[in-house]
Amino acid sequence: MDKMKRLRSQDINPCIEESDASQKCLDAYNYDKSMCSAYFQRYKNCRKYWHNIMLQRRRAGVRPDMPTAAERQEMLAAVGGKPY
Repeated sequence: MDKMKRLRSQDINPCIEESDASQKCLDAYNYDKSMCSAYFQRYKNCRKYWHNIMLQRRRAGVRPDMPTAAERQEMLAAVGGKPY
């Protein structure tokens, strides 16, 4: 699977929604990054959150390291939505 497809895969990239929102903001504000800092922060928080989950699973020997899209939905529902 090439890199672009992997980045767009729901099962591999848990932050597609946040990434897309950042890109839309940049498009809307003619790439004025100062207008999109909240979107960038949300994306960073998402990446950090799921990276920590991945490390916990790896340490516990759970495969795959990254939960599938369906598993992530269940995990987020259990904590009352996105904590980032």
